[in-house]
Amino acid sequence: MHQIENNYLKIRARESGAELTSLFDKKHNIEHLWQADPGFWAWHAPVLFPVVGRCMNDELVIDGRKYPMVKHGFARNAVFSLLELGSSRMVFSLKWNDELLKVYPYRFEFLIGYRLNDNRLTITYEVVNRDDKNVYFQVGGHPAFAVPFLNNEDYGDYYLEFERSEEANRHYINEDGYFDGRTAVAVANSNTIGLKPNMFRDDALIFKSLQSRRVTIRSKNHPHYVSVDFNGFNYLGLWAKMNAPYVCIEPWLGCADTAGAPVDIKEREGIVALPPAGEFSVSYNIEVG
Repeated sequence: MHQIENNYLKIRARESGAELTSLFDKKHNIEHLWQADPGFWAWHAPVLFPVVGRCMNDELVIDGRKYPMVKHGFARNAVFSLLELGSSRMVFSLKWNDELLKVYPYRFEFLIGYRLNDNRLTITYEVVNRDDKNVYFQVGGHPAFAVPFLNNEDYGDYYLEFERSEEANRHYINEDGYFDGRTAVAVANSNTIGLKPNMFRDDALIFKSLQSRRVTIRSKNHPHYVSVDFNGFNYLGLWAKMNAPYVCIEPWLGCADTAGAPVDIKEREGIVALPPAGEFSVSYNIEVG
């Protein structure tokens, strides 16, 4: 476990999955990251790579060949190397190896960086193509924030606030984890969604066309907040286990397969194509106040 801190925040992350495990607000003495209670969900903030969501039949099709691929990809279960640890920044690295080539036939390096700047944490995903062909991937974050913030509050005291008023549809996934064409209005000419213990009974709220690029968790009772801004990501997922005291705000580049016939990785929705010797970088920010 590795730690960086400043006057506002203290964070911890580990080599396993390069996963963030703590986001502690020093000013208000609040742990904002979900602490992975296995009775609900035994993760804190897994990183999704090289796919987001589930592949058809849990297989990734690349140039006509099928490779086994777990939901949300292998990165969250991989052991990263600590590349850099400074006073306000740490960076983890995962490189291709013979075992990974069996499930993902690309030579790559995947870097995950955490940097503190006052009351803001910037999380950066960088992919470097070490191959002589295009590398195709999706990437996303899955941080879970503990709700309520304070002991004398309830989950229903909280709401999500978008930076703009939205008229936004959610896109449903079926019980197998694939999109099935169903949509419904989830935000109707409003900039808020109230949190309810059963709001994710039909799985995640997945948005593909939000105008907002910032979502904030707020309470009706006090001004403390956690905000996520996700410029550079084209999809957003909101999710929690039923009746669990947290909410995930998930910036994604790409998403799950649609039910039906498998598609080649080049045709997966939201896929990124990185040319030889290319470098790709995308970041999102978590602000605490």
